[in-house]
Amino acid sequence: MIVEEIMQKNVKTLTPKNTVRDALQLMQKERIRHIPLVDGNGKLAGVVTERDIKEVAPNPFFPNEQMEKLALPLEKIMKTNLLTGHPLDFIEDIAALMNDNRIGCLPILERGKLVGIVTGTDLLQTFVDLTGAGQPSSQIEIRVRNRTGVLREITEIIYEHHINILSVLIYPDRKNLDNRILVFRVSTMNPVTLISHLKEAGFDVLWPNMPGMPR
Repeated sequence: MIVEEIMQKNVKTLTPKNTVRDALQLMQKERIRHIPLVDGNGKLAGVVTERDIKEVAPNPFFPNEQMEKLALPLEKIMKTNLLTGHPLDFIEDIAALMNDNRIGCLPILERGKLVGIVTGTDLLQTFVDLTGAGQPSSQIEIRVRNRTGVLREITEIIYEHHINILSVLIYPDRKNLDNRILVFRVSTMNPVTLISHLKEAGFDVLWPNMPGMPR
């Protein structure tokens, strides 16, 4: 999946000449936490975040003090050393970039102009969608040896039960690097018979550990 499929395209923007008051009002109205700042040509000039605004906004317990801070132009507090993405970037690369740099949003540029934005919330929603966690389903975790053909063997058993596979995740077993953990999201709310069949075939089902079923 590429960034273009999940990025927010109707991006709310301001300019560096707008004020802290403008940004605060826009964030409250649109319920957003990041505002890209663009120049007159639509090119990205900077970004301000909810944290940036909170650091300079007047103390709500003393609303009549330091009100001049609301008139401060955003160019005084905006971040300019920005990481950016492209609509054709892969989502996993964007997620790694944001995680490694501890940033909550990534402006998406095409030919130097702002065309979208991706936030941590967008990535979380995408993860939910990709794993099928938002659908009626069950999750099954199986520990297997890292060998050719094992995924096919398991999917054939699932196929025999006429159950659809919504997603498959594979990650290393931290206790034994020769093993892999396969995480299946399947379209049934009652996987008991399937789990029994998997165990009868010799597979190590880690989850769910059904009461009364042998390990």
